Amino acid sequence: MNYTIVLGLLGGLALFLYGMQMMSAGLEAAAGDRMKSILERLTANRFLGVLVGAVITAVIQSSSATTVMVVGFVNSGMMTLRQAVWIIMGANIGTTITGQLIALDVGVLAPLFAFVGVAMVVFVKKPQVRHYGSILAGLGVLFIGMDMMSTAMEPLRDWPAFVELVSTFSNPLVGILVGAGFTALIQSSSASVGILQALALSGVIGLDSAVFVLFGQNIGTCITAVLASIGTSRNAKRATIIHLLFNIIGTVVFTTLCLVTPLLGLSLVGGVQSLTPENPAAQIANMHTLFNIVTTFLLLPLGGKLVQLAMRILPDRKESGEEGMHLAYLIPGPIHTKQEHPIGFSAMYLNQLRQELERMLGMARQNTEVGFQAVLERNPKLLEGAEATEEYIDYLNKEISQFISKVIVHETNERDSAAVSAYFKITGNIERVGDHAMNICEYSGMLKEKHIHFSDAARRELQEMESVCLAVLDELARETAEPMELLKNVAALEQRIDDMTGAYRQNQLDRMRSGACSDEACIIFSELLTDFERIGDHALNIAEARVSAGAALPPA
Repeated sequence: MNYTIVLGLLGGLALFLYGMQMMSAGLEAAAGDRMKSILERLTANRFLGVLVGAVITAVIQSSSATTVMVVGFVNSGMMTLRQAVWIIMGANIGTTITGQLIALDVGVLAPLFAFVGVAMVVFVKKPQVRHYGSILAGLGVLFIGMDMMSTAMEPLRDWPAFVELVSTFSNPLVGILVGAGFTALIQSSSASVGILQALALSGVIGLDSAVFVLFGQNIGTCITAVLASIGTSRNAKRATIIHLLFNIIGTVVFTTLCLVTPLLGLSLVGGVQSLTPENPAAQIANMHTLFNIVTTFLLLPLGGKLVQLAMRILPDRKESGEEGMHLAYLIPGPIHTKQEHPIGFSAMYLNQLRQELERMLGMARQNTEVGFQAVLERNPKLLEGAEATEEYIDYLNKEISQFISKVIVHETNERDSAAVSAYFKITGNIERVGDHAMNICEYSGMLKEKHIHFSDAARRELQEMESVCLAVLDELARETAEPMELLKNVAALEQRIDDMTGAYRQNQLDRMRSGACSDEACIIFSELLTDFERIGDHALNIAEARVSAGAALPPA
């Protein structure tokens, strides 16, 4: 075999896969932050869900990328398993568009697509237009790569050893295994189907042998989602199982039809060939489309049964619950795939960050309440539990900050980048609230050890300080608050904290002059006022950060 064939095939495959990646990245940058709301509105109905899956996959030319997105959404709790079923079915239909475009010889326009797309990226300043340009340029690069592969494989029809090898694909088992193995290797059914079409155009393989390779390619494409589901929740793994079940069931049905129909005087393969007798690429594209549409219609009424079967294959584990410090929502998901930034990733991690920050804020609120309780009751025994919670808050601050530092490097959407920066500021301010709550709690030890008592007036002021602190933290945790409304309410509470701090310092001086409190009690009370005021300042910083992100934290 001439080395130029191998180089041409590898170069064409590289361009094909890179074009897919460009399209996926362009769509992610253009609409990634809105993906969650789009899917929530359109996946409640099974038919709309299938349509959404098909359209997204048709745009990015990759069912693998769509399924990886679905696995991530299920993993982060943004999508139910039942909703995922419809999108997975639609993704299998949408991926057939590549083969149809190849069969229609749209590749003739590939240089034009690439030129217009690159021109949009290079010469247009508007970010949204540049993202669409990336999608168009990716489409052009994809078809240029496909043309390179077709040209490279033309000489193979005259190479006896290769022709003899391909002839073994008429054995259904061999054909299915070869198709599944090769597609799993390159992790793209669109690319492997394109190569199969190129072989057919070269006259190396006929449809009667190609169909079994084609069916195997549908199974092989599941490997990307399988790899993406490693380390995810059980529901996310079940979404991968559903994807695998869909293609295995379809392969069994169509392999049976291809073997049985000739015996009945009919021929599924012959019927598909008769539609486009002069175009082998179109024959493969039509069979691919028929496979996925028919399988979808067969399984569409059985979506619930597929979910039940997936749950039976991978049942819930009986666990006592996770112990020790851990991230509850930033679960390792489909972040490290062949694409550094898969479609829908922005919506995934923003939702996960929101949930993790809510959890962290809840811990800071808990310690604030415990701190004031410990001081009012002069009970240092509460300190041990508060220290454990403070350690947990510090752990979450470190883990969330590290996560943000990794994802922000790849963020291309300006709005999402602003949100990520705001989240980084929020996590630091929550950690500081936790520190001041811990300071308050630690004063209980001094009060107990030195037998220090606050006056009744000071105790009433401490109770009011606790009430306002908890009110401002509760306001930050309110999910339905719009950013500007939140900022207005928090700013009012922060001003109230400042006013109370000034008034209470004056009251403290009056008590000192009258001898109503000891010097040591006054020093501790002064420190408490400082921590009280700082909690208000950090609460205001959190509210301002949410406004600077341009939107409220995404709704749960």
